[in-house]
Amino acid sequence: MVKWTDQERSTVRAVWEQINIDEVGPEALARVLIVYPWTERYFGSLGELFTASAVLNNAKVAAHGRVVLRALDEAVKNMDNIEDTYAALSQLHYEKLHVDPDNFRLLADCITITVACKLRSAMGPQVQATWQKFLSAVVDALQSQYH
Repeated sequence: MVKWTDQERSTVRAVWEQINIDEVGPEALARVLIVYPWTERYFGSLGELFTASAVLNNAKVAAHGRVVLRALDEAVKNMDNIEDTYAALSQLHYEKLHVDPDNFRLLADCITITVACKLRSAMGPQVQATWQKFLSAVVDALQSQYH
């Protein structure tokens, strides 16, 4: 279990309040699919993803990116219980979807990059460190059901 200071809690919430799910979700997932093209194999139901243009213009990619960010909202609301919050989602990704658990880290990195591009100077080094601690806890929770 991750221990959070009051300052860290405040920082995570402050970053989260500035995130537009409808922008950051689609952009972060598109970034994963473009930068790490092998991740496409987990998204066969989203249609053609073989070019950057196809990914960026794919409404299903955008919709799933919003789903991902909405799920991240649950971690923000449950910072003291992220592992339990994501237990079922972790199990789904492990048992049914067979997602390589390292992809959660790749997605977290792309979320951080996308958020930093949006927030610019508000995402200074200390804020980024706290945000990455938070996303590391999320990644650990998503990997928790993997054996």
